[in-house]
Amino acid sequence: MTPTSTRRIFLGQVAGASAATSMTSRAIAAPKSPEISSEALTEKAVDFLRPRQEADGSWSPNRKEPGITALVITALLRSKRVRPTEPVVAKGLAYLEGFLDPTGGLAGAAHANYSTAIALMAFREANAGGRYDSTIKGGQTFLKAKQWDESEGKGRDNAFFGGAGYGGNNSRPDLSNTAFMVEALRESGLPADDPALQKAIVFVSRCQNLKSEFNDQPWAEKVNDGGFIYTAANGGTSFAGPEEGGGLRSYASMTYAGLKSLIYAGLTPDDPRVKAATEYIGKHYTLDENPGLGQKGLFYYYQAFSKTMALLGKPTFTDASNQPHEWRAELTAALAKRQEPNGSWINRADNYMEGDANLVTSYGLLSLAYAGVKG
Repeated sequence: MTPTSTRRIFLGQVAGASAATSMTSRAIAAPKSPEISSEALTEKAVDFLRPRQEADGSWSPNRKEPGITALVITALLRSKRVRPTEPVVAKGLAYLEGFLDPTGGLAGAAHANYSTAIALMAFREANAGGRYDSTIKGGQTFLKAKQWDESEGKGRDNAFFGGAGYGGNNSRPDLSNTAFMVEALRESGLPADDPALQKAIVFVSRCQNLKSEFNDQPWAEKVNDGGFIYTAANGGTSFAGPEEGGGLRSYASMTYAGLKSLIYAGLTPDDPRVKAATEYIGKHYTLDENPGLGQKGLFYYYQAFSKTMALLGKPTFTDASNQPHEWRAELTAALAKRQEPNGSWINRADNYMEGDANLVTSYGLLSLAYAGVKG
């Protein structure tokens, strides 16, 4: 299942429901952004990453996180400037294969779930002629086995149910890792009605600040803005902090990750969870910051924004003030403004490893790649 095919299904569902909104959007002329070449930004970023590969095929080996190498490979291949047969890709994939074990995943990685999900996308991008079919199948099996459910003693009434964590010593489920799992399973070919994805919806829904039949957590109605938090597990956690009265503040990067997961798992535009999340991002639309966290996690936010907007499938997004945005041009401009002279991106607000130029440059490349997906 490709991003384009998922988006077409979603667009077919949204067409009737959004007719009035579309007429309003056409009635207001979208502001024109200056033309910036995403191709030039992409070329510079690819040229930055290529020579930073280590002799063993990895990037950022000091992080002891093969997920970064997997992200770099995925971003290079998504850029369409690097072919699967090139040595830089072959070396990177061979490095990742060194972490595989009979369980099918990168069980030897410190964060086995996270690394396996990202690697699954890398192997899928490089799967010319079915070369990695068995590796992809093994990765899917591994991720399903590590998902929290009855086999770990967590039934549907438990807040862990359906979620995925980093793996290893930090396996508590969270929305970021669950979103990567959902994306990897869908991008590698699983249908939306696969049991693993339907279980994931349960966890994702519990991470949404929305009073509904889908969220039984005690804090769900205290903010009730349709946005998402980091995890519903262990009483709930939000990196945006607590709200007065016991609620947990939503923030944008998790809201895009949550909405993307709902769409990947087959929810339609008229589902109340999708509606509420879309309304949240309409109220907080910006590319100047990661709303709720400021500059923290900005480039993770950009890639989640781009993937979600691509799935929504419209050239413009109309915010809560009825202002249409040419999101592709605006995202490209935001990235152009922040690209370093050497072609990299890096976040001076170094949270969530965004001080690592290899990681952040990969986020930037992925953002540009998804912004280029049309029709």
